[in-house]
Amino acid sequence: MDTARQLLRHSIATLAYRAAKPLRDAPESFCKFRPAEGARTAVEILAHMGDLFDWALSSVQGQERWHSSEPQPWREETERFFAAVAAFDYYLASDAPLHATADALFQGPIADALTHIGQLSLMRRLAEAPVRPENYYVAEITVGVVGADQAAPVLEF
Repeated sequence: MDTARQLLRHSIATLAYRAAKPLRDAPESFCKFRPAEGARTAVEILAHMGDLFDWALSSVQGQERWHSSEPQPWREETERFFAAVAAFDYYLASDAPLHATADALFQGPIADALTHIGQLSLMRRLAEAPVRPENYYVAEITVGVVGADQAAPVLEF
């Protein structure tokens, strides 16, 4: 596997690890939380994140397409997000050709999703359901582990 694919796969594993924190154990009311008038709700952001990885997969497959999904209930949307990340990672792990550059994939859907994970973490705090900060440098992040079930934090504070 080439270096670019390895780095993309590690980026995806990191993204999944970081996403699991604000998505896990979110209060029932959080999905509808909107930090300001005109801002997206938490579940709208999560739906967009799933759409980002559907788009990323279609791009690497050479059939780029964008679709804005109607948000589903929180649990289903969380499952859809992790399934989309897993499908993208599965493709990256294969020998199939990439019809998009690693640079474009990172600066587009991956970086966008990382931004939204930060938004969801901040929104959890604003909704009075904060997640604990963590030293991600020492986190147990494993390439290919891209689902909601992640390793326990090594160093939260």
